[in-house]
Amino acid sequence: MINVSKPNYRLMKRYGLFLSIGLLVTIFGCQERPSKAPEEHKKPNIIYILADDMGYGDLGCYGQSVIKTPNLDKLAKNGIRFTDHYAGSTVCAPSRCALMTGKDMGRARIRGNVKGLSLLQNDTTVAEILNKAGYETAIYGKWGLGQFNSPGQPNIKGFDHFTGYLDQIRAHNAYTDWIWKNRDTLKLDNKVEIIPVSYAKGIGSVAIEKHTHTQDVFTSEALQFIEENKDKPFFLYLPYTLPHANNEAWYWNKIGMEVPDLMGYDSLHVRPVEQAYAAAVSYLDRDVGKIVEKIKALGIEDNTLIIFSSDNGPHEEGKFDPKVFKSSGPLRGIKRDLYEGGIRVPMIAYWPGTIKAERVSNHVSAFWDFLPTACDLAGVEAPDWTDGISFYDELIGNKQKKHDHLYWEFYIAGGKQAVRFGKWKGVRTNLAKNLDAPLELYDLSKDIGEKHNIANEHPDIIEKMMKIIAEEHIPSEYFTFTDE
Repeated sequence: MINVSKPNYRLMKRYGLFLSIGLLVTIFGCQERPSKAPEEHKKPNIIYILADDMGYGDLGCYGQSVIKTPNLDKLAKNGIRFTDHYAGSTVCAPSRCALMTGKDMGRARIRGNVKGLSLLQNDTTVAEILNKAGYETAIYGKWGLGQFNSPGQPNIKGFDHFTGYLDQIRAHNAYTDWIWKNRDTLKLDNKVEIIPVSYAKGIGSVAIEKHTHTQDVFTSEALQFIEENKDKPFFLYLPYTLPHANNEAWYWNKIGMEVPDLMGYDSLHVRPVEQAYAAAVSYLDRDVGKIVEKIKALGIEDNTLIIFSSDNGPHEEGKFDPKVFKSSGPLRGIKRDLYEGGIRVPMIAYWPGTIKAERVSNHVSAFWDFLPTACDLAGVEAPDWTDGISFYDELIGNKQKKHDHLYWEFYIAGGKQAVRFGKWKGVRTNLAKNLDAPLELYDLSKDIGEKHNIANEHPDIIEKMMKIIAEEHIPSEYFTFTDE
């Protein structure tokens, strides 16, 4: 296990002092302060919708020409479309850990999809902070940060309401026979066949009778939550499972994409799995439209911020081929890569009356920025331990503070690290075999597809990036670089 009492020398260097009693106090809750939000607003509601394995190029507003996403495109037109936003990691659990805890992959508790790994008591989440600030909080969808009876359960980590999957492998099956509802189980009218998943040491399943898709359950719960809490500030986290594949379906020679309706894509001249993937993206888009219509109908649209993003780049699971729809857009790589296609993701922010319409932002941001942003929205101080920088000023059109750099590490598939600052992007691979592996360097302003490694031309940039890596990488007792 990680020794949580071990001094964090990176933080000492960053802030120029040892951890103080004041810092320890912030771990257990932020202190109230005057809100940065406009005085005429109440504390705004926050709705964060997260897609699962959706690529940078899967939305119409990001260049998709085949898959239809009218509701998300409309959100982007009437809000901000971010071009340079990054997921916390290149797979789901660590990415969600970064989103919830405001820490990057050099310091996050969970840095990989490891069965049984959980947030601990002193891992403070954005939901805990907002809950203490007076927000009603709910999560409907995939959690992935702690199993039942672990200290990382969502009801322990700040969420008043939870319906969904705790286990990310069980979340592969959108037609599962039961999900969690708070600390109890909610039976669904599907029948499944259990399949051991040896590579993850877990249990998967495939449906042999399909009646209720969990996306419909999550959306229904979300709409009810909004209705019941329309008169007080709320935080609604909607980590949907679409368009993730059922990775176990291939055992039965079945299509790995599970959707209730092909939504007309069965007319496309592509394989059924690609038809179903397109339908999954559009089905998710349909439900985003339902959420927006609900807040409009309740008259709370002007006091509600909606953010939409994806947890990592597009997958090639369930036999889906991400090249068919150019799901990575102009980017190189997919899920499990630290090239741009694995970690650069769409982000849309919509807040009528506060966010000006038809904006496109190239502000460089990442999942760990959400926690301090939420603190600004709630009117509380962000904790010193976050790696994030609030992008609240970018939302409202003020001068925005920028990151010195962003950092990622990924422990499987050979072991990888990546750094971005300014226009420069560095990537290291094969660290399991060589901890001194060379750094590739790309100029994203000229080479967004990371096709031309120019490391030999810029030794000064390489030296700076290697210093960042040395400072940012804090070894974890849970994770070592591996070829698995």
